[in-house]
Amino acid sequence: MKQADPQPQEDFLWHRLRLPELYRTLDSDPKGLSSGKAAARLLRYGTNAISVPPGRSLYLRLLDNFTHLMALLLWAGGAMAFVGGMPELGWAIWAVVVINAVFSFWQESRAEKAVEALKRLLPAQVTVLRDGEERLVPAEELVPGDLVLLSQGDRCSADLRLVEEWDLRVDQSTLSGESHPARKTADPVPDESISRNESPNLVFAGTSVVSGTGRGVVFATGMHTEFGGIARLTSATADTPSPLQQEINRMTRLISFLALAIGVVFFLLSVMILKREIHAGFIFAVGMVVAFVPEGLLPTVTLSLAMAVQRMAKRNALVKRLSSVEALGCCTVICTDKTGTLTQNEMTVREIWLPAGAYTVTGAGYAPTGEIVAGDGFVERPARGAMRRLLVAAGLCNDARVVAPAVEGSAWTVVGDPTEAALKVAARKGGVDLEAESARLPRLREIPFDAQRKRMATVHREGEGETVFVKGAPAEVAALCRAALSDGDPVALDAGLKQRLSEALDSFARRGYRVLAVAERRLPEGVTDYAAQLVEQELLFLGLVAMHDPPRPQVASAVKKCHEAGIRIIMMTGDYGLTAESVARRIGVMSEERKCRLVSGGELDAMDDGALAAALEGEVIFARVAPEHKLRVVQALQAAGEVVAVTGDGVNDAPALKKADIGIAMGLAGTDVAKEAADMVLVDDNFASIVNAVEEGRAVYANIRKFVTYILTSNVPEAWPFILQIMLNLPLPLTVMQVLAIDLGTDMLPALALGTEPPEQGIMERPPRPRKERLINKKLLGRAFLWLGSMQALFCLAGFFLLYLSYGYEELLHLPRPDLLPYRERLLSADGTVYVLATTIFFAGVVCAQVGNAFACRTDRVSVFSVGFFSNRFLLAGIVFELALCLLLIYLPPLQPVFEVGALPGRFWGITLCFPLLLLLAEEGRKAWLRGREQKKGALGASSEKR
Repeated sequence: MKQADPQPQEDFLWHRLRLPELYRTLDSDPKGLSSGKAAARLLRYGTNAISVPPGRSLYLRLLDNFTHLMALLLWAGGAMAFVGGMPELGWAIWAVVVINAVFSFWQESRAEKAVEALKRLLPAQVTVLRDGEERLVPAEELVPGDLVLLSQGDRCSADLRLVEEWDLRVDQSTLSGESHPARKTADPVPDESISRNESPNLVFAGTSVVSGTGRGVVFATGMHTEFGGIARLTSATADTPSPLQQEINRMTRLISFLALAIGVVFFLLSVMILKREIHAGFIFAVGMVVAFVPEGLLPTVTLSLAMAVQRMAKRNALVKRLSSVEALGCCTVICTDKTGTLTQNEMTVREIWLPAGAYTVTGAGYAPTGEIVAGDGFVERPARGAMRRLLVAAGLCNDARVVAPAVEGSAWTVVGDPTEAALKVAARKGGVDLEAESARLPRLREIPFDAQRKRMATVHREGEGETVFVKGAPAEVAALCRAALSDGDPVALDAGLKQRLSEALDSFARRGYRVLAVAERRLPEGVTDYAAQLVEQELLFLGLVAMHDPPRPQVASAVKKCHEAGIRIIMMTGDYGLTAESVARRIGVMSEERKCRLVSGGELDAMDDGALAAALEGEVIFARVAPEHKLRVVQALQAAGEVVAVTGDGVNDAPALKKADIGIAMGLAGTDVAKEAADMVLVDDNFASIVNAVEEGRAVYANIRKFVTYILTSNVPEAWPFILQIMLNLPLPLTVMQVLAIDLGTDMLPALALGTEPPEQGIMERPPRPRKERLINKKLLGRAFLWLGSMQALFCLAGFFLLYLSYGYEELLHLPRPDLLPYRERLLSADGTVYVLATTIFFAGVVCAQVGNAFACRTDRVSVFSVGFFSNRFLLAGIVFELALCLLLIYLPPLQPVFEVGALPGRFWGITLCFPLLLLLAEEGRKAWLRGREQKKGALGASSEKR
């Protein structure tokens, strides 16, 4: 056979080669490579490492925050201020850009670490044969053809074809998602129906040895391994903007273009109608732009999301990407793994079937807490007769260990196969002392589990003779039995007993249980050949043991809440379909009445995009799926317009986690790769925590709308002074610096406090927010601009005019006047004190009106008094800050010339302090009218139904 170039041939059928062909193809040897040949191959193929694709530099990502549309608009506004001769305004506007950019970069930017986490899963050193001797070499120096030695606890560093094994079992859950270790063999696999990923003679990088030992020849390293393939998928999957990011970007473009257009229009009007000079027109245009651009919106959104992250952390959900908080709020589908996510990843024996009767086993997990209960409720402890014999056989034909907690209160742990550990736990629940039984029945030999035989056997000395215990697949074990143990005596395994056995198996299968049969045989004297075909015959059937991986306790209620919230749950697992369906029905993902379609990985490969889309429209479970399958399902759901959340804990989940709108990794059982690829990590690995996160996500979006309404409302009284100056040639009632003081000073904390409002009652009983629903819609704009904002503008203008009237400027009542221009100069003349005070009362009026607006924006329909007027302590603190800052700007001499304000006489505060009360009462009246209209509609609907 021609020697292959092993490294690039990732689809080469290594698992089908016989050992001589394998060594010849890889130019290797049972004694391993020579040092010289290994060094040459290291130069040829490179190090055994996961390569990290170059990403955008730190500087470019920082630059993005200075060059988005709103930032560019403000850069231009600052430049116009410098051209117009107002450098202090220019510096203030540019400072806004810098502060926003630095803050956003600090919150959002993080280096891509998912691929780097793959490196950390590889061990530092491995044992290989070099020059015929065992050596420890760095994992990065492994090359194709190296002979690697494996033992219990080792993590594999490259893809290997086994050449020798001694009861080798490998945990492949990080790649396949299967819940139990896989038994490995060194024999070639000629069966063409078995794919390379399922081949029992291949061990892949990133997996770990649970028990046994073995040797394997490296056929792929680095990015050519299965592990590397997942790294390519992960790095090739680009981050997609969340719905909130998309909506904020759309809103930013809309507001920026609107502000720019208004600025240009008013620049032309000021020059053409008011006959101003060009530089004065620039300043005027800058004022309009600054008034309409909500400079504080982006940092306020970011801060609100950051605070939501802190609240979610207290509910066991750590969010790494701020925008992911809101993405959960409009999530429509959760694609979840089964093992370790919905279930506890702890096999537990639930039922035992004996020819004489059926028994239930109580308790869950690996703690030996529980008992074996007969059908009539009788508990016999310790177990006797046939039950005891079954428990002894299952506990001794077993290589697992159950380890008691080292610290009181911690969990019991398992070394070895979880299925075998479950059998030992069941024996303890039956009062069987397996250590004593092992001493009484010492093991002589083991015939390991074999994929063809589907069973395992151990030979023990019992008295003067030998006994073999066998456990394995029910059909295979039952076929070798000639009799069964019933009530302590052997009985014939006749047609009637076989029928009862078949009915029990069908019942267990419908419930998704994993079932093992247990049998024994007293060996004849003088046996010297312990080949499987000789000792595994004429067995005595002892019974069936049915077990399952129990769901997490809180999952069922969490699933119910998801359904009430209009969120679909789709299970994607590497486990078997029937097991997955059983778990789905047990926890309520599927009801018993609903039909469910099971789609395997092979069937998914055969589907085109149309067939997959059709399958996703109904109830479906994806079983025996690979990483690329999960990724394809997520892509198909997103193409159908769904907002997809994906949960997972293994390396195999990383590409789908990254592609999803929000990836959710398990914090306890999750691999580093899954955690780095995900947007959110569940600290307690509890699916129920996702529901809490969804509730917070929905609340965040509602709260963002609240403070967007609050911020946009103040834009109206900020814009009207510029409009009135054009229309009436009045002095400008509010200066540009005062606008900045409101948007980036007094408004900031109250707006942020609105983001701390708790989720409203019934928020999880509504359907998900449509992806196309706009953050700023007609309803929000109408409330902010036409209602609340217009009220504020009228109040503030009233204060502005009243102040001038109190100083004897009654001519204001006769506007517009033909001689307005000279009169305007008189308004600005004298020592300028009156004009400064007029702008000051307008500025103070906006701030005070925003106090009432803050309370008004806390709710949309219900009265603010019904949720507790003083319940939001952050809002109260924000209002105190707002008013204190306003007073500092007005009365602190060093700040007065900067913000063009003066010390307002006390009598005018009586006017401005009425504004919040009037605005709040008007808004409460509107809400009461809306509630009454809704109740009237409901009453009319109810009466029409009766008729």
